[in-house]
Order: sequence, then structure tokens, then C-alpha cells
Amino acid sequence: MSLRQRPPPPRGPPYGSAKGYNSPAASNGFTGGAAPPQPSAQYNIIPLHPSFPFPEVRAAEAALRTLGGLRKTPMDVWRDDMDLMDWLGGFFGFQNDNIRNQREQLVLHLANAQMRLQNPPGSFDSLDPTVVHRFSLKLLKNYTSWCSYLGHKSNIGIPDSHRDSSAADHRRELLYTSLYLLIWGEAANLRFIPECISYIFHHMAMDLNRILEDYIDETTGRPVLPTISGKDAFLDRVVTPIYNIIRAEADSSRNGTAPHSNWRNYDDINEFFWSPLCFQRLKWPINVGSNFFVISQRKGVGKTGFVEQRSFWNLYRSFDRLWVMLILFFQAAIIVAWEGTSTPSGALSNRNVQARLLTLFITWAGLRFLKSLLDVATQHSRVSRDTMLLGVRMILKCVAASGWTIVFGVLYGMIWSQRNQDGRWSAEANRKLVNFLEAVLVFIMPELLALALFILPWIRNFLEETNFKIFYVLTWWFQSRAFVGRGLREGLVDNIKYTLFWVVVLAFKFTFSYFLQIMPMVAPTKALLNLRIVDFKWHEFFSNTNRFAVGLLWLPVVLIYLMDLQIWYSIFSSFVGVMVGLFSHLGEIRNMEQLRLRFQFFASAMQFNLMSEEQMLSARTLERKFHDAIQRLKLRYGLGRPFKKIESNQIEMYRFALLWNEIIETFREEDIINDREVELLELPPNSWNIRVIRWPCFLLCNELRLALSQADELVDAPDKWLWRKICKNEYRRCAVIESYDSIKYLLLRIVKDGTAEHSIIINLFHEIDRAIQIEKFTQTYKTTALQQLLLKLITLLGLINKPKNDMSQMVNVLQALFEVFIKDFLKVRRTIEQLRQDGLMPLRPNNTSTGLLFEYAVELPGAENKSFYRQVRRLHTILISSDSMNNVPKNLEARRRIAFFSNSLFMNMPHAPRVENMLAFSVLTPYYNEEVIYAKEQLKSINDDGVSILFYLQKIYDDEWKNFMERMRREGMEYKGEIWTTKLRDLRLWASYRGQTLSRTVRGMMYYYKALKMLAFLDSASEMDIRAGSQELASLNSTKLDGSMNDTSRSPSSRNLSTESSGVNQGHEYETAMMKYVYVVSCQSYGAQKNKKGKDKAKDLAIAEEILYLMKNNEALRVAYVDEVETGKDQKEYYSVLVRYDTQLEKEIEIYRIRLPGPFKLGEGKPENQNHAIIFTRGDAIQTIDMNQDNYFEEALKMRNLLEEFRTYYGIRKPTILGVREHIFSGSVSSLAWFMSAQETSFVTLGQRVLANPLKVRMHYGHPDVFDRFWFLTRGGISKASRVINISEDIFAGFNCTLRGGNVTHHEYIQVGKGRDVGFNQISKFEGKVASGNGEQVLSRDIYRLGHRLDFFRMLSFFYTTIGFYFNTMMVILTVYAFLWGRLYLALSGIEAAMMENSNNNKALGTILNQQFLIQMGLFTALPMIVENFLEHGFLKAIWDFLMMQLQLSSVFYTFSMGTRTHFFGRTILHGGAGYQGTGRGFVVEHKSFAENYRLYARSHFVKAIELGVILTVYASYSTKARNTFVYIAMTISSWFLVVSWIMAPFVFNPSGFDWLRTVYDWDDFLNWIWYHGGVLTKEELSWETWWYKEQDHLRTTGLWGKLLEIILGLRYFVFQYGIVYQMRIAGGNTSIAVYLLSWIYMVVAVGIHVIISHARDKYAAKKHVYYRLVQLLVIVVIILVIILLLVFTPFQFLDIFTSSMAFIPTGWGLISIAQVLRPFLQSTVVWETVVALARLYDILLGVIVMAPVALLSWLPGFQFMQTRILFNEAFSRGLQISRILEGKKFKHGK
Repeated sequence: MSLRQRPPPPRGPPYGSAKGYNSPAASNGFTGGAAPPQPSAQYNIIPLHPSFPFPEVRAAEAALRTLGGLRKTPMDVWRDDMDLMDWLGGFFGFQNDNIRNQREQLVLHLANAQMRLQNPPGSFDSLDPTVVHRFSLKLLKNYTSWCSYLGHKSNIGIPDSHRDSSAADHRRELLYTSLYLLIWGEAANLRFIPECISYIFHHMAMDLNRILEDYIDETTGRPVLPTISGKDAFLDRVVTPIYNIIRAEADSSRNGTAPHSNWRNYDDINEFFWSPLCFQRLKWPINVGSNFFVISQRKGVGKTGFVEQRSFWNLYRSFDRLWVMLILFFQAAIIVAWEGTSTPSGALSNRNVQARLLTLFITWAGLRFLKSLLDVATQHSRVSRDTMLLGVRMILKCVAASGWTIVFGVLYGMIWSQRNQDGRWSAEANRKLVNFLEAVLVFIMPELLALALFILPWIRNFLEETNFKIFYVLTWWFQSRAFVGRGLREGLVDNIKYTLFWVVVLAFKFTFSYFLQIMPMVAPTKALLNLRIVDFKWHEFFSNTNRFAVGLLWLPVVLIYLMDLQIWYSIFSSFVGVMVGLFSHLGEIRNMEQLRLRFQFFASAMQFNLMSEEQMLSARTLERKFHDAIQRLKLRYGLGRPFKKIESNQIEMYRFALLWNEIIETFREEDIINDREVELLELPPNSWNIRVIRWPCFLLCNELRLALSQADELVDAPDKWLWRKICKNEYRRCAVIESYDSIKYLLLRIVKDGTAEHSIIINLFHEIDRAIQIEKFTQTYKTTALQQLLLKLITLLGLINKPKNDMSQMVNVLQALFEVFIKDFLKVRRTIEQLRQDGLMPLRPNNTSTGLLFEYAVELPGAENKSFYRQVRRLHTILISSDSMNNVPKNLEARRRIAFFSNSLFMNMPHAPRVENMLAFSVLTPYYNEEVIYAKEQLKSINDDGVSILFYLQKIYDDEWKNFMERMRREGMEYKGEIWTTKLRDLRLWASYRGQTLSRTVRGMMYYYKALKMLAFLDSASEMDIRAGSQELASLNSTKLDGSMNDTSRSPSSRNLSTESSGVNQGHEYETAMMKYVYVVSCQSYGAQKNKKGKDKAKDLAIAEEILYLMKNNEALRVAYVDEVETGKDQKEYYSVLVRYDTQLEKEIEIYRIRLPGPFKLGEGKPENQNHAIIFTRGDAIQTIDMNQDNYFEEALKMRNLLEEFRTYYGIRKPTILGVREHIFSGSVSSLAWFMSAQETSFVTLGQRVLANPLKVRMHYGHPDVFDRFWFLTRGGISKASRVINISEDIFAGFNCTLRGGNVTHHEYIQVGKGRDVGFNQISKFEGKVASGNGEQVLSRDIYRLGHRLDFFRMLSFFYTTIGFYFNTMMVILTVYAFLWGRLYLALSGIEAAMMENSNNNKALGTILNQQFLIQMGLFTALPMIVENFLEHGFLKAIWDFLMMQLQLSSVFYTFSMGTRTHFFGRTILHGGAGYQGTGRGFVVEHKSFAENYRLYARSHFVKAIELGVILTVYASYSTKARNTFVYIAMTISSWFLVVSWIMAPFVFNPSGFDWLRTVYDWDDFLNWIWYHGGVLTKEELSWETWWYKEQDHLRTTGLWGKLLEIILGLRYFVFQYGIVYQMRIAGGNTSIAVYLLSWIYMVVAVGIHVIISHARDKYAAKKHVYYRLVQLLVIVVIILVIILLLVFTPFQFLDIFTSSMAFIPTGWGLISIAQVLRPFLQSTVVWETVVALARLYDILLGVIVMAPVALLSWLPGFQFMQTRILFNEAFSRGLQISRILEGKKFKHGK
């Protein structure tokens, strides 16, 4: 329904009609049609009053005010303006502001829904009952499903058949909907517990039914009242008790450090309501004495549904089907390959092999037994008196699995016993084999059933979603009953697609593994097992067998085998992603040149996609969809001109021009193009009587000159030939016609009317027009003379464009132009008399002094006529341009945005509805205390490198800075110094819009509002409006570009475009946009900041003022915050508050204030911040946007298209999350930012594309995704907030969505900007944070349920795209360790030397090393980047970028990142300790000190790299194979590359990392940090000891198994000592164990010497320094004497001193590592001081080892320049002066 169809607003209050909600009710009680509420200044979105222009709003209000025969509430005061919401509040005790908030939400939603009706009701002010019915069905769907699941009857008392329902039933339905919204709006933290809200609603709906059905209270004899009633009763008596137990559990978590199994998180409390026990225990009203409110795990309810246990076994337990597949194939491959045949078929024909393959089922049964044991070990605490069946099932599963293992073992033994007894495969032996297979058939029956249900997914969904108890009994054995995770199977088509994908991937993986991993290892293994004569070089404990050596040989093979499916997934997903992208038409327009070829269809594409349809989308038929597809095909490829040429007199052209010019104007406001480029890019309106489309200048460049060249070539050809050739190019045709019409208008405009010269020009053009009309132009005129005319015209236009016009020169040019026409242009030369007769000469000779024509006839318009001179400049550009202008615009970002936007319009997207008919939506941004707008001091302040933020931005965004200064001069700035005075606000905003600030995010999100206003104008405006708007906008732009307009605070569209002339309500675009969009920023601390309650009051106040400034300048912006109000001593009340800026009152006003039950932050901060503010959002959808994001106006135009995706089925479900593409805008800062941007871009484009289609496992990974708001608000919200376990809160929204039957799609025709960390340390912290989050996910119930409830192939996709990626990254690093430790064992033991002569195992190990090296180099990460780059930018660009990244050492960066991910992922699973790390979003160009880098990377990278380096060195020293240099290099090059990367990366990517002076200063700073002791409160940045203790925090919170594993891992350092002491000369070849035991004397002596010196230092160093030196001298003398004695009396050699360092230094590190684990026992003893002192010495030693290569490279010349070139190469290529940045204006030596 359009606005034009609506009647004007009624003057009086609306009354109900006979249909819908407004029908008259009974006379008793309240009556409908009560006086409406008066408008209040404190409204949020729109004032709810009868004068509002939208009848749908008035209808929704009237429906709420129709009380009918409802009885009065127990409220003391009841006003006539109250409605159903107030009625519910009066009975149930809801807060007034909650009622107001939800009233607005409900009214807006019902109004918007009614706008979208295809067949609106007959009365404009009547609400259609189907609107409320559909809404209530959606809102209460989760509640009704919950009731069905628990077997309870729903308390929604309305008829099943909606058609038969009465007006009272409609009102009751509205009451249920309102009640749920009121409960949800006041539930606070309970919103994370959706089934708890369902429980509350269930009982309150029961009370509501009793009131509606006029129940009488038996005790009082009066009408019944709700169980909970009174002022604020709902908050105090319902919400607060449950909130208190959540808070108590959160407190018991000790800030997340307590084991997850010891306290209940949000999920545990919610899952209590999945059991009928909740009705028995809690009752109604809530029984606070229930054990639900007891924290103790023994006495209370305890963990429900799942127990999170910290163990790597969770990976097996959650994805056991994957590991069973891999293990069984590995076993089968070894059995087949062991036969030694060239092909598997040869071995499989052997009956012995066939029989051995039956051991697979023994293994399978054993793995089931392992799984059942893990279930018991992790979930036993869930078993209680109420859950005895769970315990029974666990025990039975263990018994059954162990039973099958025994049965299979016995049957298998019987087979071989019979076979060996008969000596052949006799009939009896075969019969026993058949018996085994019969048992197998019974064993795999469940799997066969699962396979059948996989082929028929709809049957599986039906069985899981049906709540019949018989199905519970049938499925009880296989899985626990849960409310979520049911009916997750996809449709048959999707099923086939992702099944085919994985069948191909697995086929390649298993083929590769068999032939290149397993088969080559068989022969070396057999040889090693048969190796009997081994001269062991140490005391060998396994001297009778080489099986341990075989195990070490196979270990890296097994590890790579287990992880290389990740590589195959990466390869195939890359190519599938490219194919999906190609079919989606991505990358078809990559640059301005390709846009130029398609621009003539661009207007049609914009009209087709962005302009609204008159018919609603719901009316689409198959025929309509087919017609749309044909139209898109024609449009995309230019087939048959699907739209006739849009010439300047058509309304479509004006629509296109308005949108295109607004986009270009937005670019100019953002300073990514300059004024000149605006003129080249804009599409000017029709003027100067031009007959064709006035295409942008950059399209017409060089076209006129080419047309003249064609005219020269066809000098004597007929007019038709020449014109036909010109018209083959649309732009050339338009350039010729526009030039001609413009020249004609221009000459007539500048020559005075009424003069003879004016008449001559009229006659001249009349003659030319006549020649063209009769097609005799080429016969009449010399086309060769056109070039001369062009030159004269160019000269004339140049003179006109000059600021000061020289009339004499202009007259001369006009005279010359006239003479060229008379003398050279005419083919038949005419006499003067003929010219006079033809009107081409004055009748009387010119009597002027010079005798020239035009001397007194020229008159130019005044300077105030900006439009005229703008058109002259355009004409001049068309005439002089001789190149293609492919570099317009110059700015790369502007070109990228234009290319992406234009390309997206040729992609498949839903048609745009009218703005009135679109789905309403909100954007929500959580904010804490990040930058809002950069302050003056921040921009000017200089860091240690002598660089200010402004200086940095000026160099990075050089062209944008010039554009900004040009704009400032146009707006009145005369001197550069004014930029710090009158233009300071503009400067601060310019800088802030290039950082990752709140102001940038707000500007981007407000483009939605701007776009909706413009689209609303275009939807309802008449042709006259659009023509006027186009002209007005062009005039405005012309005025602005010429410098006479200074107000740029509001967009042109919002300022000038309206529909006054069409008779539509003035300003309706504002109301329409406000009804469809609101932006809420959740500034949780805003209240404290503006009230100066924070620690830094000045900073807080500044932030509050800047937030107020944003509200003041963005009318759709709302700010939500939590206000703390002190009500007494140590007592506070907490409120969720929403504020906005009132332009009439010119101040901030408070809209809503809703009291909370207590502090809002009980879990993770960000989701809690989102949760408190989500009640203030509006609409059907909500987009989650983070603080580091941006948006673009041209992309905002497509938002209504995107929202239509919610109506489209993708598979068997409609979407509940719309995935949106991201553009990483921070990639141009440095090479590091480029690496991160490229990696992130491939993930958010290609990666998400494949996950959505064909794999169907896309979750929610980033903030631009758009949520189905009402679907999520009834199912736990848009994130999860439990402490630590939900630290990666975003992805859990996707998990929750999938588990609850949602559908996540991905759409790439729209994009949102996103910033990423740009400094090396920032990136590492971010990687660590994400890896820790994935470590916590491993423990979560969501991962476990998805791993079991998804079908097998979706489970594979899910694993390898979430935690599997991090696990397999860790496996790569473990492979390096396994390979090197294995080779070290073989070398030191002497087995390798014995193997050298017997076998060659290089082939398989070479394959392993090659795979590891490929992964390590980042190639499997780079492959998606390469193919995505190829798709969107072309093959050559992709290859060039890849080569440039390699030259800039991207492989070093990616290898280092692997170490980061491995360290934090593994440590989090083992020990926990995950927490939010603020990475900082500022500009990182300053040098990071060595001490800071050491603190960050010592434990995660440096120690591990040095360990590997020591192994490689020892191996090179003692390996017989390493004596061949080539073999050693081939075997260890990838490992050495890893060592170098892990040590050098922080310095390679550190600005000024190889500057000699800085290196010297850094070393001094490092030593100061090492030796500074400090105190208890000393920060880790100042004291080594504080840092050392903090690095052990994870050991304090880990469990027993974590500590044991740490001790076991620490023991590996003793191997160095064990292996090397036997190689020393002093051992004399003795391999007795006594040699190793005696070597510990060295360790005891070394520690003793350290203790003696330390004791002497503490006792004598201060006062008796001579004594201290004497002790040192004695120790040195004793050491020298001992060495001399050893040299004389033993085989000891001097080289043994250096060899022993390789043996004993690692042992010391191992002892320190073990001591850290045993700290609780050692800290109170004397030993601990020695441990701390030794640890300090070891860190100094490690620092020396790390610093040595850095110092060397710093000392050598040239490396500093090379490093700068590597780090800032992209900046160099764009002509930036990074060298000035890194030189620094002032180096601070003394700190």
C-alpha cells in the first residue's frame, strides 16, 4: 500500500469498525475507543498519537486501546488513555518504562507487518487479525515447542482454527503476545535462559487465562488475582530470585578460574527447565527453598545436561565418528600394505588378509568402549536420584561395548585357531568366519539404520521432532534426550551436494595416504624389526626389540595422516568456493575499465534491483521467477536490450541519476575523491537542451576524438555510413550529440541576443541541422576541418574557464572560429554576398575600429552562475580528453567500492520492496571505552619515534588528505593554520574516520538511515518530484563544489529531497525511515562517564561529550547504558537506560529507565552489554556491528534487498541468520596488515561461501551478520555469555541457531567494512585470543551436541572449519617435534647407523616432511587467498600478489602464527586461563622493545624454537645420516625454517627492528627489567619476577591431570643429558646406566656453585666486597683444577666442556619446569629461592640467544633499509614516505 492510497489522518480519535480489533465490546468494564494518549516529548522512534500520518500505526494503537469487557485492574489509578499493556502491568506488576518500551515495540512491529500485507483490510484504521496471529505464532513458537517437549499443555487459550476466532480471541492473542514481550523486556540476565522465560510465561499465561475467564478466588470470594502482583512484583518476586542464583554461581566461578564442572553457567540453569523436574521443584510462585537455589553440587541441582571437563579427550568424545573412520582405515591400510603387493586389490584377494581385516571390528568395538568410558569419566557427576536412567545407560553402554570387544576377540581367535589347526581355509574355518560376519551384521545394525535415515532425511527429522514417548524409548540408547539438536537434517538436494563433496575429498585423502604415506613405510618397518645386530651407543632398555624405534619412526606419519584431511579440505573447498563464486557472478567487474563497458546497462541494473516493485514479493509465482531469471540474463550479458535505452526524458534516468550522484557526493564527503573527480563521475541532469543521456565524463573521454578520426577516414562516405559507425559505440554517439548541442547552446548563450552575430549563429546551426536532417552533411561540409574547429573551441572554452576573462582574446577566437567555418569547413566556397543571403554574414559591414565580428556581442554570465561554468568545464573535458581515464578516480578505495557496487547489481538478489513494505531492522553496537573521536592532543602528540597520528595519517592517506584540505578551502578556510582552530572539529572527524573509532562506525551505520530516506522519496515521489529533486541536487552539488556552501552536517538527500509537490505528507521520508530503522549503541559506562564516576574523570567526561555529539548529529542514533544509583550505604540500584538527543529541546533526553535485579555483568562483558541493550532495538531483524566496523552508502541501498532473503527458502528452511560479506579496510597500512587482511578476506568470503553452500554448516563468525530478531530473542539472544567457556561469544550464536533448527546463509552482493589489528603484537594477541576461545569451545556442550547430532558429512565440515583447524595446526607442530625427537633417538641410540646399511625410509618421511613444510609455509592457508584473489581480481593479479607476499616474508608470519595458535589452543584445553585480551585498535608504527617482545613470546615461541634448534644441532653432530650435507638439509630445512621464523618474526616485523642504536638500548632495557625485583604490586612490564609468576597462573588453576602432563612433558629435557653423556669422551664407550647416574654429579655441583656464590653475594657483596670476590676466585680455581685433573687422569677432552652444555642446560630447564608445577609444595622451602634465581639466569641466557641474530643483523649494513622495505612495501609502492616515519624526528636515548 503506498502513501498516496492512504486517506489524510483523521482529526478526531479513531473509532473501531465492525471488523478486526476495533469492534465494539460489551458495555461492562472498559470500552474501546478511549481517548488516545497525548504525545510526549520523551518518545523514542515516533510519537504515538492520532495525527501520525501512517494509518497502520493508528490501527495498532487502536487495537491496544480496545479493552472490551476486561475487568478493572487492582491499580489505584486508571486513566482513560491506558491500554492492554497497562492492563497487564496493573495485574502482574511490570515496570512502567518496560510497558512503554514494549508498547512501542509492539505498535511498530504490528504497523510494519500490516504495511507488508498483500491484501490490507478495508478500513485503514483497522488492524488485520492475521498480523497479530502470525506474530504470536512466531513469538511463541519456542514456548509451544517447549510445552510439547515436556508433555505439558500450552496455556495459550485460543482456537486452533484462526478463521473461526472472534474479536475476543484476537484480543486474547494480543494479550499473550504483549505478556511475553513484557516478561522478556524485564527479564534482564534471564534473557540468556529462554526456557526459563517459557516457564515463567507458562504460569503467568495460566493466571491471565483465569482472569480472562473470570475465575473466583475460593478463599476470598472475589475475582481471582495473579499469583504474582503488586508494584514491581515481577522483577522482585520472579526475576530477582533466579538472578540471584545465577549471580551466586558466577561468584563461585572465581572469575572463571574455577573448573567448569564445579559451578553452573547459564546453559546449566537453562537446561534445568528441559526437565519436568522444574515443575515439581520450583512450582509457582517460585519456591526459593528449592534445591535449585542451592549452590552446593551435592545438595543442589548441580550440572544439568552436560559437564565441561578440561581434557584433550573431548576432541575424541565429541567427534568419535571421525576418529573411528580414520583409525579403522589406517589399520586396514597397514594390513593390506603389509602384504607388499603393488596394488591393494592383489592383497585383498588373499583370504588371510581378508581375515585380518576382521580385526577392524575388534578395534571399532574397543573404540566404542573407550567412548563409553570417557562418557562415564566426564559425565558421572550428572547422575543423581532424579537421573538414575542416565547412570544405567552409561553402565550398560560400557558393558555392551566391552562385551562386543570380547565377543569379536573370541570369534576372531576361533577363526585362526581353526585355520591353523586345519592348515588351510577349510569349510569349518570358513564357517567360523561366517559366524564372525553374522555377529558383525548385528553390531552394525544401528549404523545401517542411520545410513537409511541419512538417505531419507525427512524421516529422521520427523522422528526427532515428534514428541511421542515411543520414539523416546527407541532412541534412548543412542543419545541423551535434549530440547535442542533435534531435526537437524537438511533436504535431499543439499544432502547430495555436501555428500559428493566429502566423498571426493575422502577418496583423494585415503588414496594419497595409502600410496604415499603408509605403503612406503612398510619395507623400512620390516627391516627395522628384523634388525638384530645393533651397537647401542647408550644404555638401551629395549635392547631385545626395535619396536620402540618403529613407533618413533611411525609417529610423524600417524600425526600427518590424522591431520592431512585438513589440507585436502582446504584444497577442494578453495576450488568449490571459486566455482560457487563464478556462478554467483563475483568478480565480473573488477576495475573502472570493465565498468565502462557495462555502464550503459548499469542504470537498468540499478532500476531492476534497487527500485521497488509495485507487486509484493509474496505473490511471486514460478512463472514470475523464471521471467526474472531471463531478465537478469539479458541484463547481465546485454542480450536483446532487456530495457530500452534510457534517454534523458525518461523518469528512470532521473532515478538513476539521483542515486548515482548521491553515491558520488558521499564519496566526496568522505574525501576519497576530489572536486574534479566529482565532475568527471557525476551524471548531470538535462540542461542546455541536450537530447541524450549525459553520461559521466569518464565514460565519454576520447570518444569525440575517435568520432572525428572516423569522420576523417570516411571523408566522402554518405551520412548514414558515418553515423552508423559512430553509433556502434553508445558513449561515442552520446558524446557527439552532447558536444554539438552544448556548443550550440554555449555560443547562443555568450553572444548577445538581438545582435547580428547572434542571428548568424542561429542561421549557421540551422543550416547544419538542415544538412543533418536531409543526410547531406558530408556532402556539404568538409569533415577534415572538424579538427580545426575542435582546436578553436578548446581555446574558447579555456578562455571562458579562466577566473579573469580576456574579452579581446575571446573575440579573436570567435572570429577565427567563424573564419574556419566559412573558409575551410564548407565544401563549396561561397561569396560574401551568398553568405549574406544565407544569413551567415552581417548585412552591413562592421563599423567598429577593428572591423571584427563579435567585438561587442560577447557577454558571459556572472560568476554567481555556477551551473553554467560547471557545464563549460564538462564540455571542455569532453573536447580535450584523449586518454581512457581508467585511473579515475585516483583513490584505490573509491575504485574498489564503485567496482564492487556495480558488479553486485549484476548478481542475483531479491527484488527490493517499497521502503514501507520492507522488513524493519536495527543495528546494535556494544561499546566500552574505546576511542570515539580523536582529540586534538592525540593528533598532535608525538610518540617515541617522533611520529604523531596526524602525520602518520597524512602519509598513509596522502590523496585523501589533499581532498580534505581542498574541501576545507572550499568551505571557507583561508590559511592552513585554521585547521587547528575553526576547522578543528572537521580535522578530528577526518582522522577519526580513518581509525577504528566509534565515530567511524556510527557514520557508516547511519548510511542506512540516509539510504532509506532517499529510497522512500524515490518510492512515492511523482515524476515532477524526481525531476525537481534531480535538478535541485545538481544545483546544490554545483554550489558546494564552487565553494559557496558551508553546511555539510546533513546529507543533500535529507536536506532537499521531499515530496511536497505531489501532495504527499511533507517529510514522510523521515517517518518512514524511522519506522524501519534504529541504531542503538550500548555504551555501558556512559552514565558513569557523564557523571564523572570513573577513575579518569577528564577522559570519561570527554568521551561522554563526544557520544553526545554523535547523538546530536545523528537523529536515528540511540544510546543505551547501565546506570548505577546509590540508594543507601553500600546499596545500589541498576537501571538499563535509553537516551536520545531532542533537536527541539536541544538536549539529551531520557526515554526509558528499566530497573535491573542487580549488576548486569555476570558473565562475559560483551554479550552482557548486548543483552541489556537489545530490549531497545526494534524491527524484524537486527544486525550486530562491532566497534571496528564501517559501512558504505552504496551498500546501504541494498539492505532492503538483503532483508527479503528472510522470506526465501534455502533448502528446507528459511534463513534465521543472513551472513554478510566483509571488506577488511585496514589492509593498506603495512605488509603485516596486508597479510592479515588477505587471510581474513579469504575466510569471510570464500570460506563462508563454501560453508553456506554446499556444506550447510556456516555458523556466525563475524558481526555484520543479520539476525532474525524475534527468532533469536525467544531462543537465548544473539550471543552466549557464560564465563570463560563463551569467551568467543559470537560463534555460539551460530551454534545455538543450528542446534535449534535455524538456517544460516551467506550473501555476497552486499558488504560491510571491518578493521583488523595492524601491528605484529596486536595480531599475535588477537590470534591468541581466538585460539584460546577455540580451546574453550572444545569443552562446550554445543560442540559435543553438534558433533553428535549433525549427520556424518556435515560433522566433518563442522569439525574442519572450527576447532579442527586449530587442532590440526597443533598437530603440524607436534609432527615437527615427533619427527625431530624420533630422529634424535635413532641417532643417539645407534639404531640409525645400523639402519643405514639395511634400509631406506626416506620416501615416506620425505612425503611427511613435504606436507609439513607446505603447511608451515602457510601455503594451505594461502591457497584460499590465491583462488579468491583470482576470482575477484584476475589470475595475473593473484599470482603477483602471492609472489609479493612471499618476498615480504609472509611465510615467516604465517609460520609464527601457527606457533601462536598451537600454544594458546593447547594450553587452554589443558589448563584453561582463557580471557579477553584487549589488542588495541590504534595505529601501530612505533618500535616495540626487546623486553616487551620477550615477555610476549618467550614461552610461546622462543623456548620451543631454541629446543628445536638444540635438537637439530645435536642431531647434526651425532647422526651418521647428517654427515651427508644434502640429506641433512633436505630432512631439516623445514624445521630450521620454523626455528628461524619463531625467533626472528617479532623483530623482522618490528619497525626499526634492525636499527643498531635501538638494539643497544633495547638490551640495556631488557637487563634492567630482568634484574629489577620490585614489590608485590609491581607490574610485569617493570619486573621479570612479576612476569615470571604471572606466566605460571595457568598452573595454579589447572587440574591434577594437567599438572601430571606438564611434569611428563618436562621430563623430555632429560633426554639430552641421557643421550649426550654416553657420546662424551669421558664415558669411554661405557653404556652402563651408572654413566648417566654419575652425570647428575655435574648438575649437583653446578647448583651447589650457584648456591655458594649467591649466598656469598647476599652476605658479603654489600659491605665486605673483598670476601665476595675471594669466594668467586676460590670457585674458579677449584673448577680449573677439576678440569685439569679430568684431562690428565681420564679420557675427558676439552671439547666435552662444550658438549656437556648441550646435555646439562636442557636438564636444568626441565628441572625448573617441573618445579613450577610443584610450586605449592616448594614455595615455602629454601629450594624455591634457588629455583627463582636459576630461572632468572635461564631467561638471561635465552635472551642472549634470541638477541644474538638480531644484534648481528642490526650491525650489518643494509638490513635496516631492507626490513623497512619489507614491512612497508605496499606503502612504498603508493609513493608514501615511510622512511620519514621510521627515522623519527627525535630519538630518545635516555629513558
